[in-house]
Amino acid sequence: MMGTLSARRGLEWLLGLYFLSHVPITLLLDLQTVLPRELYPVELRNLLTWYAKEFKDPLLQNPPTWFKSFLFCELVFQLPFFPIATYAFFKGGCKWIRVPAIVYSVHTMTTLIPILSTFLFEDFSKANGFKAQGPKTFQERLTLISIYAPYFLIPLMLLLYMLRSPYYKYEEKRKKK
Repeated sequence: MMGTLSARRGLEWLLGLYFLSHVPITLLLDLQTVLPRELYPVELRNLLTWYAKEFKDPLLQNPPTWFKSFLFCELVFQLPFFPIATYAFFKGGCKWIRVPAIVYSVHTMTTLIPILSTFLFEDFSKANGFKAQGPKTFQERLTLISIYAPYFLIPLMLLLYMLRSPYYKYEEKRKKK
């Protein structure tokens, strides 16, 4: 029993850290592509430019409309959820987080599938007309995928935890007649 409680609390703390770390990443980097440029100091704009060129991330160099739509969803739906999830998982035992966590995890994994597929399969040559410098070698593609993969794998872990954990499963209470 004590081992199960410790494992649950350890996982909840990991999830709390994941959601806490998402707030500055989203506000300071991700949303630069959908919010007005003037909102960001030149140092943050330079950091994003450095990252996009260093890791050959074509989605952040010249974001296609479909990618901007994902970032807009991150602004509208995910960003308000991050502090709520952070609170719930750091506090622990908040069974009410189950359904929102399931929605978040499925939404996030769904957006990562086309992103990871783009990195893996897209032809980034000039002939293809992709407007940004993308990874050229398989190693560069794997590096880029490894940067984004945790944003698929942690939501997958969260989804499985919320669906399989006996602690987070709601048992419907039936009224006695």
